[in-house]
Amino acid sequence: MSSYLVTIGVGTFLLLLPASTVSGTISLIDAIFTATSAVCVTGLIVVDTGSYFTLFGQHVILALIQLGGLGVMTVSVTIFLMIGKKVSFKQRMAMQDLFAHTPREDINQLVKSILWFTVITELSGILLLTFHWTKEFPLTEALYMAVFHSVSAFCNAGFSLFANSFMDYTGDVFINVVICTLIIFGGIGFPVVYDIYKTVLRSQGKRVKLSVQTKTVLITTGILILAGTAVFWSVEQNASIQGHSFVGRFLTSLFQSITCRTAGFNTINIATLGNATLAFMIFLMYVGASPGSCGGGVKKTTPAVLGKFAWSRMRNKIRVNMFKKSIPKDTVTKSTSLVVISMTIILSAFFLLLLSTPENMDSGEHHSQFLSYFFEVVSAFGTVGLSMGATTQMTCPGKFLIIIIMLIGRVGVLTFSYLIAGVELITGIEYAEENIMIG
Repeated sequence: MSSYLVTIGVGTFLLLLPASTVSGTISLIDAIFTATSAVCVTGLIVVDTGSYFTLFGQHVILALIQLGGLGVMTVSVTIFLMIGKKVSFKQRMAMQDLFAHTPREDINQLVKSILWFTVITELSGILLLTFHWTKEFPLTEALYMAVFHSVSAFCNAGFSLFANSFMDYTGDVFINVVICTLIIFGGIGFPVVYDIYKTVLRSQGKRVKLSVQTKTVLITTGILILAGTAVFWSVEQNASIQGHSFVGRFLTSLFQSITCRTAGFNTINIATLGNATLAFMIFLMYVGASPGSCGGGVKKTTPAVLGKFAWSRMRNKIRVNMFKKSIPKDTVTKSTSLVVISMTIILSAFFLLLLSTPENMDSGEHHSQFLSYFFEVVSAFGTVGLSMGATTQMTCPGKFLIIIIMLIGRVGVLTFSYLIAGVELITGIEYAEENIMIG
């Protein structure tokens, strides 16, 4: 938490410099909001990135995105390894909590793999996007835009130099495929990539045995992408995507399904979508990306564990089993706590956000604002960055509230709760049991 706060503080200071903005000035709250959104790889903006900030300001935002996407701890450990300094035991334990589901000795190798995977993936995206955009822009401009959007997509940040994100490329197969691939690679989780890499290397032609986490993430990722695409297409086929070609409908539906899980780009105006579509998008944003990734949300594995837990209870089975392995009871308990705490945070923030809004509009606008503000809060919590246009209309207290939610979403609900309650479990006083009715 402290590393994120320090980075946000430095980023705010740099964005407040006259060299960062075209006009030479930016309000303090807007500078904090932009820095937090970049470090927390959210993508919510109060000013247009491409036109409001100078080249220096955009470079500051890009650096904050890269730091936030990899994680400040990852970057610091990488620097330690590069200069030959020994990484402390406490730092190794912190990295293990971030990127490993089980204790491991090769944490330094894991960090190196994360760095190499990031560099290779982002460079691939840069080369592909540069090649494509040289058809529209001069080489230097195409290269710069490719660098910015490749990093932003891989880190699931959602910041764009285009005022309308990727709405001008709705039917562009190449752009859609490259951006979607970068988003998936950034959101699938470094532990999953490392597990696949190590397992394939060690398999030597034998049967590949992946961890339960890797299998769960891969399956839930596929299910969520397909479900999101199908729902968007079926609900919006006679509305927002009416008149599009078959390829255009598929690309638009697929892109929105993928970007909902913490990426924040869009190829269609979110405010024009139907209520049913927006409701499903809220669900996708709440679930978010995978553990140990660049994204936020409660993470894909959480609903997978809770779903399996509910199915086991319905069959009167005590243990939760997945892929012929038993999930520890502590993991199931944490998953339940995570959902309860996250929902409490979201609903509390939503209520306070509505309180901070002036009551000076008719009932139709009130209902529209109700949905757009709830969409905004979930988008901030999931570090997604999609918006129905409510961000720029918020009051100063409202922006500050969204800043806090973005920080909680990026650091993690459980980490945030540890700051308040502590890490050590306290048994407390145990009394005689007495049952209560539920359900």
